[in-house]
Amino acid sequence: MRKLININNNWEFTPSFSSEFMNGGGETQTVRLPHTCAETPYDYFDESIYQMVCGYRKRLDLSDRNGRRTFVCFGAAAHYAKVYLDGELIGEHKSGYTAFEFELVTDNPAPLLAVELDTRESLNFPPFGKVIDYMTYGGLYREVRIEYRENSYIQDMFAKPTVPDAIRVSSKANPKLVAGLSFDGVIDCELDIVGEADSVRLSVCQQDSDTVIAEATVPIGEAYAVTVPRAHLWDPLSPALYELKAELIKDGAVIDSLSRRVGFRRAEFKKDGFYLNGRKFKLRGLNRHQCYPFVGYAMPRSIQRLDADILKNELGCNAVRTSHYPQSHHFIGRCDELGMPVFTEAPGWQNLGDDEWKDVGVEAVKEMVREYRNHPSIILWGVRINESQDDHDFYVRTNEAARSLDPTRATGGVRCHKNSELLEDVYTYNDFIHDGVQPGCEPKKDVTSDMEKAYFISEYGGHMYSTKAYDDEEHRLEHMLRHARTLDAVASYDDIAGSFAWCMFDYNTHKEFGSGDRICYHGVCDMFRNKKLAAQLYAIQDSNEPILEISSSMDIGDHPATNRGRVYILTNADSVRFYKNDRFIHEYTHADSEFPHLAYPPIEITDYIGDQIAENEDFTEKQAQYVKDILNESSRFGMNNLSVEAKGKAAYLMMRYGMDHDAAYRLYGKYIGNWGDKSVVFRFEAYKDGKLVKELKVAPFEERVLSVEVDHTELIEDKTYDVAAVRIRMTDQNGNGMPYFFGALNATVSGGLELIAESPVILRAGMGGLYVRTTGKEGRGTLTLSAPGCESKTVDFTIAIK
Repeated sequence: MRKLININNNWEFTPSFSSEFMNGGGETQTVRLPHTCAETPYDYFDESIYQMVCGYRKRLDLSDRNGRRTFVCFGAAAHYAKVYLDGELIGEHKSGYTAFEFELVTDNPAPLLAVELDTRESLNFPPFGKVIDYMTYGGLYREVRIEYRENSYIQDMFAKPTVPDAIRVSSKANPKLVAGLSFDGVIDCELDIVGEADSVRLSVCQQDSDTVIAEATVPIGEAYAVTVPRAHLWDPLSPALYELKAELIKDGAVIDSLSRRVGFRRAEFKKDGFYLNGRKFKLRGLNRHQCYPFVGYAMPRSIQRLDADILKNELGCNAVRTSHYPQSHHFIGRCDELGMPVFTEAPGWQNLGDDEWKDVGVEAVKEMVREYRNHPSIILWGVRINESQDDHDFYVRTNEAARSLDPTRATGGVRCHKNSELLEDVYTYNDFIHDGVQPGCEPKKDVTSDMEKAYFISEYGGHMYSTKAYDDEEHRLEHMLRHARTLDAVASYDDIAGSFAWCMFDYNTHKEFGSGDRICYHGVCDMFRNKKLAAQLYAIQDSNEPILEISSSMDIGDHPATNRGRVYILTNADSVRFYKNDRFIHEYTHADSEFPHLAYPPIEITDYIGDQIAENEDFTEKQAQYVKDILNESSRFGMNNLSVEAKGKAAYLMMRYGMDHDAAYRLYGKYIGNWGDKSVVFRFEAYKDGKLVKELKVAPFEERVLSVEVDHTELIEDKTYDVAAVRIRMTDQNGNGMPYFFGALNATVSGGLELIAESPVILRAGMGGLYVRTTGKEGRGTLTLSAPGCESKTVDFTIAIK
């Protein structure tokens, strides 16, 4: 029978590969996988730091293979790997983003496995060749295992579950209704079998269950299929998953087995949009890179899965694009579990190389499709190099590669130009038209070369308005509003299948891009996945938790001429009641928003006065209303930028009531600026179904509060080490962010833990983070964070080793 052995511990590493190293000599560092060939600073570093020809080696123990064939399987190696066994080259692999394996043919029960890994960006295959707007890092950054297999074994399995046409999800369905749908689901299988056998037994279990609910035994060479009675849909509302096992039988005995997790769903791109399980489904997502501060691509299962949870549960996304390469199965697998559709694509960025380069590009498409095609979450293959020019012959080959290996899914390819040759099924376009003035997006008819095929926007935002978390308030607000304008525009078009904003989080990049510190501040989150204001826009679109956020600290000194500026409420509640010094001012609903096509649009605060003028001043009703209108408008735009309508009202007040500028400024100071008065406390109450669900208070700063969020504290070493993500914020006494706070924290760990962090830990814009990694020691550990002017925080961890 097949046996899997994880070999992620006790590798030896050298930054400079040599024949001496390959044969067991030289100085080395002991490392665990996933591993980055060079840890990097947070910012201000050159890509040369990770470009090298490095080496990994490990002494294997093959004593229990018992005559079986032996394979070494790499999750990924960035970027050009040559693999040696006892000094002999056994294979090489070009592409740092897909898995590969080689057979180990040796009589030695303890051979030396060595990897010569070229991480340089001068390599002649995708994504290399010219400049690239992201760091490519290097290392054995995914897991590695040994597999023992019998002489006859299953090399690969492609499961194709089908859903009857009669099974359709209504646009008004809820999770309970979707979970209640059942049908007889057929799973057709393609099996690549090596050697001889008599039959294959296919069996199906529900996820996380050992109970077989369907089984079929099929002679070799016949159609491999199994019918699952009372099957349920994989759907964002209820993502049912099944474990499909294929067992190879010879002479009545099972000699091999291979399992894949599958789901029943029907994903269709049509000319008027994307349809999932029969109903129209508007894709709303973000682009995701697979990188992290300090360690590049090298993070284990828990952290990879966390990004999917953040996208779905914290950012309100219903889809994700894995830009610009295939990403970890841990991440995609979590998307399977969450019911989140994925658009994944082959490696590349703008450049097209020579014939050799293109040959590797075609092979990369084949590897991607073969490796990921059983994931139900994947709905589209990206078979063009991101933002590249047309190349008919090359893209005929990539489309054919994807379709021949997976005829069940559509193909697409990301473009940054209009009316491109469309060999794919979907025209995917990076629409950067919105610059604050131009429309939120372009209509499909102005972009695509074939109106009969599907169309969606694969990128928007990003470099059009880079935003740091510590930019001034008006910049951060405009960042959010630009995302809102595009989301609203996309929602207004019935024939745009959806959109993916650029991007989920800030990331390190090359000198040709970014802000000079080697960071692209294109994300709605920072590199540690802390939310910027724009992130809350996405969060409120789909969250089960009540959200209430205000775009301003209400400090007039943060705006030109000390105007209050435009302020928005972000909430998924039905209404928000606004109070000033505990006096009710106004109740806002989403009907008050300028974004009519969003379910939960931002709502601008347009009234800071309420009934105060009418009650406190000796004015007529019309006079009080006109004064209120003018003061509220001047608070948003300034006295010198009033609208024609407001100026007309001012002229009327001057002529009818003899009011002058001095009166206007006195009233402004009293009701808007509160000059000379006690400080103002603003309070917001969010209501859902008539019940108070969230409250927010904005008041002058009084106290620093250190806030620490850890994604999990029960750390488990299984196939390799475990890592916990720690997101850190410095807030005021009411939990509000401090965007202009810059400071250092002292971080210490105890027990079997180590830090992946700066020393000291730096908070930028009152936000930061670090990672806590296990070291192979079971027991307990702690993380303590301390900073001047606030109470320290200690987090307790437990560490288990399987």
